[in-house]
Amino acid sequence: MLAASRVARRHRKQEEPGSVQWHPAPYLLCQPPGLWQAIPSVPDCGHLLSAPLTCLSFPLGAMAGRGSLVSWRAFHGCDSAEELPRVSPRFLRAWHPPPVSARMPTRRWAPGTQCITKCEHTRPKPGELAFRKGDVVTILEACENKSWYRVKHHTSGQEGLLAAGALREREALSADPKLSLMPWFHGKISGQEAVQQLQPPEDGLFLVRESARHPGDYVLCVSFGRDVIHYRVLHRDGHLTIDEAVFFCNLMDMVEHYSKDKGAICTKLVRPKRKHGTKSAEEELARAGWLLNLQHLTLGAQIGEGEFGAVLQGEYLGQKVAVKNIKCDVTAQAFLDETAVMTKMQHENLVRLLGVILHQGLYIVMEHVSKGNLVNFLRTRGRALVNTAQLLQFSLHVAEGMEYLESKKLVHRDLAARNILVSEDLVAKVSDFGLAKAERKGLDSSRLPVKWTAPEALKHGSLKEVSEAVEKGYRMEPPEGCPGPVHVLMSSCWEAEPARRPPFRKLAEKLARELRSAGAPASVSGQDADGSTSPRSQEP
Repeated sequence: MLAASRVARRHRKQEEPGSVQWHPAPYLLCQPPGLWQAIPSVPDCGHLLSAPLTCLSFPLGAMAGRGSLVSWRAFHGCDSAEELPRVSPRFLRAWHPPPVSARMPTRRWAPGTQCITKCEHTRPKPGELAFRKGDVVTILEACENKSWYRVKHHTSGQEGLLAAGALREREALSADPKLSLMPWFHGKISGQEAVQQLQPPEDGLFLVRESARHPGDYVLCVSFGRDVIHYRVLHRDGHLTIDEAVFFCNLMDMVEHYSKDKGAICTKLVRPKRKHGTKSAEEELARAGWLLNLQHLTLGAQIGEGEFGAVLQGEYLGQKVAVKNIKCDVTAQAFLDETAVMTKMQHENLVRLLGVILHQGLYIVMEHVSKGNLVNFLRTRGRALVNTAQLLQFSLHVAEGMEYLESKKLVHRDLAARNILVSEDLVAKVSDFGLAKAERKGLDSSRLPVKWTAPEALKHGSLKEVSEAVEKGYRMEPPEGCPGPVHVLMSSCWEAEPARRPPFRKLAEKLARELRSAGAPASVSGQDADGSTSPRSQEP
């Protein structure tokens, strides 16, 4: 190992601004994570650990004999420059890159792939894209130089070049029953069991359990010194409190508060003691790239209210968004399934998930669809404004969105006009995935909308993609001005025998044909929001 002080002393004469300070090889390799964690002043630098760094400038005064390198500037791999934190030289060693033939090949991402930026680049060159750490971009195409991509920024909509080394792929979240928003909640355990769980003693180690003496209340158990202190959590007018001075809407809100301010308890909550067999939803969301920063969110007026919470208008990094606010911790936990489904769905005719924020419950941040739901859109406009061609276009959009879900073996379970949103440019988008499930039998019908649900789903608990077609309407007479072929198509969706109903794939094809015969251009069928094509459009 070559000490940083020796390298600095050896090359004291080569300290011109902008020059490479580490010779003979201008690379550094950070030591394992434990060494970084031993320095309290170093913030989260996980993306830099064990990464090759090219040093650009070496601050004067941080030479041999001094204790640290103060904010030296370096390239992270071949990416943009970052200001690195205060790092002691003894945690760095010189690194010689392997031969080109031995290096790992650059990951090739297909067009349409969503990626997360790993660092910040605020002063781009012409043609490059400016970005902040954690931004979401979509791959448009790979450049001839395989280490660069042309991408589109999700928030600004701008396109530009971005180095492959600055990206990591955004992962779909799996619906895992072990995933928990409250991994620190241990349910019905005794006080003695809680004490055993919080061993060995560690200040700030905590868990929450149900109260055995006072059913309905909770107990916050905190390790402090050699003791475990138990705080009863009381219910007061629909809120929770420990000291009857500060009130919380749920347990998640309480834990978030005492993690920042110890208030009436002995110490701040530092580390949760996870219940055996659970995974932290917060950690999984962050790892997969779906956890957003609360500081970048501005909430506005309420634009809707559902069974489980309000929907608010807002802005995230300057982009208009719709935010579903779910404060009940039990409901928020259930909505993790909706979030997991939405992370897999990327299509122009589905409402797009931007990410999730954990604050006083769960914020589900989605794209803002300006003209509201289809029911209100149609009721506030007459036939002169919404003609047959426009209605066919909306029907085609819905069919294409549902065809995409069909291709993923997902059943929406609540397809209705109230759950279809209309964008500023009159694109219909399917929303509300709260009931979406993989195709299966033995469904719980307690939450199914009865008047929209296929008979076999209510009678036998069997729900398939073709069952969704029944949900498009009642067996009724054709409305005024309805083309004959469209009414025939509608009637075929109401067949009592599921096997005789057309799948959404066929519905989309026939609606597109009818739209063309009506003299209106059909939308580009089968195209995802990112520009990639669905299986139907790839056929000859």
